[in-house]
Amino acid sequence: MQSPTDPLSQIFHALADPTRRAMLERLSRESATVGELSEPFDMSRPAISQHLGVLERAGLIERTTRAQWRVCTIRPEPLDRATAWVEENRALWNAQFDRLDDVLRRIQEGETDA
Repeated sequence: MQSPTDPLSQIFHALADPTRRAMLERLSRESATVGELSEPFDMSRPAISQHLGVLERAGLIERTTRAQWRVCTIRPEPLDRATAWVEENRALWNAQFDRLDDVLRRIQEGETDA
């Protein structure tokens, strides 16, 4: 699968994977080294690095170097953009569901359009 290129798609792509979500949950408590982040996962270092790369490209984490350690820190701004998009569209989705509820209610009541 080709990686998305627009920022919002990159965010949702990054959030689509449970390993990456778990990494973000861990980072929401405090910054962590790459080694600390990889501990709970039974996967190779290259696989961990790929997950971190997806998170970094989406802007969800920042990696810095402290002495010999690579430290990852969460960046919440992209999550704010994703939340804003969901909230903006929630009203549209709810309106569609309300119309569907209306149609189904009329069908159940035996109403027809004449």
